[in-house]
Amino acid sequence: MKGNKQTLCNKAIVKLTNIVSLLRSQKHGCPWYIKQTHKSLIPYVIEEAYEVADAIRNGGDENMQEELGDLLLQVVLHSQIANEENRFSLTDVAQGISEKLIRRHPTVFKKIQNKNMQSIEEDWERIKLHEKPISNSKSPISQQLIEKTKSQDGLSGAMKISKKAAKLGFEWQSFEDLWSKLEEEINEFKYELISNDTKNQQEELGDIFFTLVNIARWKNLDPQEAIIEANKKFLKRFSYVEASKTVEFKEMSYEKLQKLWNNAKYYFKSL
Repeated sequence: MKGNKQTLCNKAIVKLTNIVSLLRSQKHGCPWYIKQTHKSLIPYVIEEAYEVADAIRNGGDENMQEELGDLLLQVVLHSQIANEENRFSLTDVAQGISEKLIRRHPTVFKKIQNKNMQSIEEDWERIKLHEKPISNSKSPISQQLIEKTKSQDGLSGAMKISKKAAKLGFEWQSFEDLWSKLEEEINEFKYELISNDTKNQQEELGDIFFTLVNIARWKNLDPQEAIIEANKKFLKRFSYVEASKTVEFKEMSYEKLQKLWNNAKYYFKSL
C-alpha cells in the first residue's frame, strides 16, 4: 500500500511538471505562462502563500488542498523557468531541501542522543551559521537578521528581530518599562505630526509598530494574526453599515455613520 501511494505521488508530480513544461512551450504553450519570469511571478508567490495561510485559518480541507496546489504550481513554475536556462531543476530543489533537513536535524538522522528544546535550537542556529557564514563582520547576528527579514512582511520581521535580541539578553527589565516606551513613542509621533516632515513621521510611526510588536511578544500574542482579525472584524461591521445605509456614504452625516457603526458593533456582539 505504501509503495502504491509513493508511485501515485511520483506520477502526480511528473504529470504536473509535464503540464507546466507544455504551458511554457514556445510552440504549443499559453502566452501568459510563456512570458513569465522569476521576477514577474513574485506577486503570485506571495499571494498564493497568503491564500494558503487564509485556508489554514478559515477553510476546510478541500480549500486548503486547492491553495497548497496553487502554491506548489509556483514552485514547479519557477523550477521550470530555471531548468529552461540550464540553471537548476525541480529535482535539484527537492534534493537541496532534503539535504538541508537532514543536515539540520542530526538528532533524527544521525541518531544523536535526544536533547532538550533549547539545545536543539542552539544547534540549529550553529548549523545555519556554518552553512552561510558572515565573513569579516563585527556584527554577524545583525547581518543574519538583515538577510532573514528582508523578504518578510514588516510585522513578522519585527517579531523575529525582537525575539532574537531578547534571547541574547537585549531585553526590557519589566513590562511597565515597555509600556512607558510605547507612550514615549506615541508622544514623539504626535510631535512629528505637527511638522511637515513626512520622513520623520513615518519613522516615528514605525517605532510605535515595533514597540507594539515587543508588547505582543511579552504577552505571547501574534501581531500578524491580530491585524488579520482586526481587518475581518472591521469588514464584517462595515458590511453591516453598507447594507443598512439608505444613501451614499458621502451624503451621510458623521453622526449617522457613527450610529450605524455602533449598531453594527452591538449586532455582532449580541450574536
